[in-house]
Amino acid sequence: MNRTEQYQCCMVMAGGGFRFGYYLGMYAAAVETNNKPDILLASCGGAIAAAVIQALPDDAQRKAWISSPAMYRFLCGLRTTPKAAIGRAFIHAAKRRLDSRRAPVIPDLFSDYFFDIPPELPLPRPQSGNSVAVAIVGGKILFSKDQVGQPRSQRKLFSEVVFGEPRTAALLRGMDSPLSDPIWGENAIARELLTDVAMPIGDAVRISISDMFYFPCHVHESGHYTGGVVDLFPIELAQRLGRRVIMELKAPFNQTLAIPAWRAVLGVDGNHRLRHMHGQYADAWIDASDVDSRFDKRGMQMKISWTKNRFSLLMPARYETYLEDVEAQWQYGYQRGMEAFANPSANYQRHMRHATRHNKGRPAR
Repeated sequence: MNRTEQYQCCMVMAGGGFRFGYYLGMYAAAVETNNKPDILLASCGGAIAAAVIQALPDDAQRKAWISSPAMYRFLCGLRTTPKAAIGRAFIHAAKRRLDSRRAPVIPDLFSDYFFDIPPELPLPRPQSGNSVAVAIVGGKILFSKDQVGQPRSQRKLFSEVVFGEPRTAALLRGMDSPLSDPIWGENAIARELLTDVAMPIGDAVRISISDMFYFPCHVHESGHYTGGVVDLFPIELAQRLGRRVIMELKAPFNQTLAIPAWRAVLGVDGNHRLRHMHGQYADAWIDASDVDSRFDKRGMQMKISWTKNRFSLLMPARYETYLEDVEAQWQYGYQRGMEAFANPSANYQRHMRHATRHNKGRPAR
């Protein structure tokens, strides 16, 4: 039997939200230092960057696309829903914080979300001249709307799905979903890892950015899908796909909001998973652990509008400011990438500090 050949190098683009511009800078640094990946494994906002990189042949065109008026209009088109009411949001967050059970009930990912997304993602049509493959992580919902609110009773609620090419599917065949492992406790992720080679890339990206409680799940044909959070740090998949792996160093999740949300929906402690990821082997680690603090006053920001009783997402009021923010993101990713590839030894020491100091603590029970 013929064995599918691994890719030479897999770069993981995990998360990033709508600050996905820095992934384009990271990729540019990899190419410039002869570390060009031949497959991108992406989740959440990183999926947008991966799709743009695959479609367009050079840095200038990619940067121009994410800087375009169409992308700016798309991001400005995110609208709050009645579920984003301040009092309601605080009450639900407090309940999740106080409930230590792992995904005790079937969550409402169909209508309980803060922001509506415009129907069409402004992704470029693929052009010739770039050979990088793309694999995108998402989750298939295994329950229906009429089951929301029922006790989970140890039922598995999600299947991890990787959308990509037949070669990717062949390499991942027979693999278990990393988050289904019992080391994460009584989690809600099914054991079998699914692959899908037929999903249009626009739908795959839209699926991957469907973050729980923030954005709605995505419907494709007869299936409902949720985001790449079902495996936000897919280092095990990357090791299966590529001979070399490029990963990011990430900051810990917020214990007040993010960790209870992970526990309530997936039955997993996100920081436990993060510590585990940081303890794995990768050939290069790019330090993006301070991306939130570096850009907390730039780009899209979540704001509280007390007069409107709403959480809202605010984009820069001027398109010119948006262009400056995209450039700052790109430069950040490029500089961090160059640091990582120029001095692997120092970067490895930084990785070990993150694995021990930045992600201390025991997993939540």
